[in-house]
Amino acid sequence: MSKRKKLREYWTFLNRAARQPSTFGAVLPTSRHVATAVATVVPSFGTPTVLELGPGTGALSGPIQHRLSEGARHLAVEIDQEMVRYLHRTKPWLEVIAGDVTHLRELLDAAGVDRVDAVISSIPWTLLPPDKQRDLLEQAVSVLAPGGVFTTVTYLTTLWRPSTREFVSALEETFDEVLPRTAIWRNVPPARIYACRRPR
Repeated sequence: MSKRKKLREYWTFLNRAARQPSTFGAVLPTSRHVATAVATVVPSFGTPTVLELGPGTGALSGPIQHRLSEGARHLAVEIDQEMVRYLHRTKPWLEVIAGDVTHLRELLDAAGVDRVDAVISSIPWTLLPPDKQRDLLEQAVSVLAPGGVFTTVTYLTTLWRPSTREFVSALEETFDEVLPRTAIWRNVPPARIYACRRPR
């Protein structure tokens, strides 16, 4: 990504975060180090369907797209209309669906998608109450194919928060396998990735 495009991405993110602080869990877009690590859970063969939740400026989308082979589908559900317009302009290859993840099943039905092989979430889970966390996790599980993976990014600076502990507990209750990946320090703030499989 060119320096000009990166600055535009940062400006868009900061502008929307300032206007809608309750829907942003980070102070800057996710770094390429996190994006590269997240992308490793995406199948690099066959024609999988990959779904991003809350992609924001699409910081994860490029590395994910690079992993996908021809014929795969790459969708994203974004609630912020300005971000939706930004993604349409900057990532025309991404199938962006404007909507609320609370209605995920209906949104994917309208897009002609039954099941997805990977769900990658950038939703700011620690800003949500426990009941909302579990509702959204149920939505994600409802569209996940057998053998699929749910992956999400959290931040080490929030580990002390009760909402973070609630979220990790919700992951462990929802999935048979919850693997925290190694902390990624070259991100602001430092990040941790969870890869979850086999819904209970």
